[in-house]
Amino acid sequence: MSALQSADAHLTPNYARYPVEFARGEGARLWDSDGVEYLDFLAGISVSSVGHCHPAVVAAIREQAGVLLHVGNLYYTEPMSELARRLAECSLGGKVFFTNSGTEAVEAALKCARKARQGGTIVSLHGAFHGRTYGALSATPQESKQAPFAPLVGGFVSVDVSAEAIAGALDEHTAALILEPIQGETGVHALPDELLRFARERCDEVGATLIFDEIQTGLGRTGAAWAYEHSGVIPDLLVTAKALGGGLPIGALITGARHADTFAPGDHGSTFAGGPVVCAAALAALDVLLDEALLARVRELGELLRERVATLPHVVEVRGRGLMVGFDVDVDAPAVVRRALLERQLVANATGPATLRLLPPLVIGEAEVEDCVQRLRAVLV
Repeated sequence: MSALQSADAHLTPNYARYPVEFARGEGARLWDSDGVEYLDFLAGISVSSVGHCHPAVVAAIREQAGVLLHVGNLYYTEPMSELARRLAECSLGGKVFFTNSGTEAVEAALKCARKARQGGTIVSLHGAFHGRTYGALSATPQESKQAPFAPLVGGFVSVDVSAEAIAGALDEHTAALILEPIQGETGVHALPDELLRFARERCDEVGATLIFDEIQTGLGRTGAAWAYEHSGVIPDLLVTAKALGGGLPIGALITGARHADTFAPGDHGSTFAGGPVVCAAALAALDVLLDEALLARVRELGELLRERVATLPHVVEVRGRGLMVGFDVDVDAPAVVRRALLERQLVANATGPATLRLLPPLVIGEAEVEDCVQRLRAVLV
């Protein structure tokens, strides 16, 4: 039995894994167990935004791991307190609740909004993806993901991505509207700024909470610290994860002033969230990701990547902002991704039968952009 067959014998079949076992990473490069080098333009689905094994993140983990691993949330630690301060100050200015993942951050946001308006409806948008735990899944209107696990949590409504639909769905009984400024899992579709502004206005009119899911878009991915900055629309609650830990699992609910004290002791909790090691890693990652020079570079390289991808054969549309890029093709996208991985050692992603997604580490340069494009060109024939 091969090593991969042995793994499949003991892992539940939740993932359609490729026959590659990665053993090492550095920057935008990965090496498999045979020593073959790959160019990573997925970054663990926007997780390794600082690149694999960033020296500052590794050093922070090593130092903290030798001092304190865990004490629980009945006590304070310096890394947790400092990370909460920095996250609040660079975003909504309220308070922070830590989680272990993005879907847990969404759950916290939904509970916070529901406590503020008990019994209120949660409204989400068609094309959204907010996670796979029950509350987040109930806000993810995708039949293939929801149907096997019905019945879901009650009080959730999904509507079209339009001002008319939002206006009709939100009223004085609405607890929250949750949305992604850029819908990533369905192919990188940015919501128009005017729609975000309308959503803010409508939430204010009816007293509903506006939640922005920036699990994928946050922390520099779009060329700004947060995607909401591009529109100037400020949500009441913001959820983030993925890039926050520099590769370690951490998420966060960040509140504005309105909901800073909505949660009371006992309302919500998490055993491992906000631990000192992962918070130390996150502090090091923030130093990299919130650097203004890096953010400017992300905007510049994102434009270059979209321009170069548009020149490839079979590409019919390119979308994105910063280094969050999706493009449609007139061929089998999953087959292209598989060929790119196995034949050209390029790590990318298909979000549908005709859509590819690129989410490279934010520390790449022009050489990596050109390398990616040439590897794609070789399989888009």
